[in-house]
Amino acid sequence: MRAAINRGIRLLCAASLLFAGASLVRADKEAAVPAALNFKMKKIDGKEVNLADYKGKVVLLVNVASQCGYTPQYEGLQAIYDKYGKDGFVVVGVPANEFGAQEPGSNDEIAKFCKSKYSVTFDMLAKVTVKGEGICPLYQYLTSSDTNPKFSGPIGWNFEKFLIGRSGEVVGRFKSGVDPESDTLTKVIEAELAKK
Repeated sequence: MRAAINRGIRLLCAASLLFAGASLVRADKEAAVPAALNFKMKKIDGKEVNLADYKGKVVLLVNVASQCGYTPQYEGLQAIYDKYGKDGFVVVGVPANEFGAQEPGSNDEIAKFCKSKYSVTFDMLAKVTVKGEGICPLYQYLTSSDTNPKFSGPIGWNFEKFLIGRSGEVVGRFKSGVDPESDTLTKVIEAELAKK
């Protein structure tokens, strides 16, 4: 009888350990941050932001500039953010000055411009380098054939767009001329948002 009780206790302990191990594996899997979001950067106000906070959302990264022919796209970016934000969509503006020196201002000047001219409420990061010497790690990842082979290649101009799906994978890249409210972009956004 005693042997049977001891055997039962050992089985219960083993089952408990197995269940705990499964829980830990699940927690580790849930905690994993996709590579495209595994970056810490600064917001335009200087506060640190962890891109991992966007995990599970659909994220549109756009390298922006205040004095570009495409600058009016801020209006369309705000419009799609307003339309899809409640469904888990995020726009992240990334100011950069590599193309025609069309983003010469300070972070404070850029923030004021975006707010006053286009009523921007989506997230804006601090100005970084998105091409060439001093490229920031996020854009190094996005444009390198080693890390993002399907959508790699140097940024061509202001307002190029990378779309990251809920899975954290880069699912699309759109040239500067693609209007934010165009079917070309919004259909892909809607398809990714549908992946709950």
